[in-house]
Amino acid sequence: MKLTVVTTNPNKAREVREFFNGAVDVDYLPLECPEYRNNDVGEIAREKAKFAYEKLKRPLIVDDTGLYINALNGFPGPYAAYIQKTIGNDGIVTLMVGVSDRRAYFETAIAFANKKGIRIFKGTIHGQIVPPRGSEGFGFDPIFEWEGHTLAELPLEKKAKISHRGRALSAFKNWMQQEVKAV
Repeated sequence: MKLTVVTTNPNKAREVREFFNGAVDVDYLPLECPEYRNNDVGEIAREKAKFAYEKLKRPLIVDDTGLYINALNGFPGPYAAYIQKTIGNDGIVTLMVGVSDRRAYFETAIAFANKKGIRIFKGTIHGQIVPPRGSEGFGFDPIFEWEGHTLAELPLEKKAKISHRGRALSAFKNWMQQEVKAV
């Protein structure tokens, strides 16, 4: 199967390619999709997939990710990309000064679109916000700690499997394998 990853972030495309590790022919297209607003990352991903499929007419995936920090009432939530661009990791760490509850989670929704429609697959990883560590990854990876390591401290092949995106991709892959068996 050939699958197009639609994103303007080449790091996301690299993670998807690493996740499938040659099992699926993954190509990358940096199509700019409108930034839809919704409190549910699944609905945002669905709208992006609808837009991309109407333009490209081929099997594709898009994703949307939210970072939810307990002490900040779920902020930045589905607006994580905007917050990353505006205040970045330093801004989030500054917001957390003096805060003892540092629990947070990432949630990614993968939207798969083909001629049959759109399906949503979600993945979540729980951790906590910490001062920046590590040189791998991108975005909030250096300040998100899972099981003693930030996502930026993990090798890409491990992060690709255990991350929120990896978990959403696993759900997608499991569904895809069942679909192939059903045919």
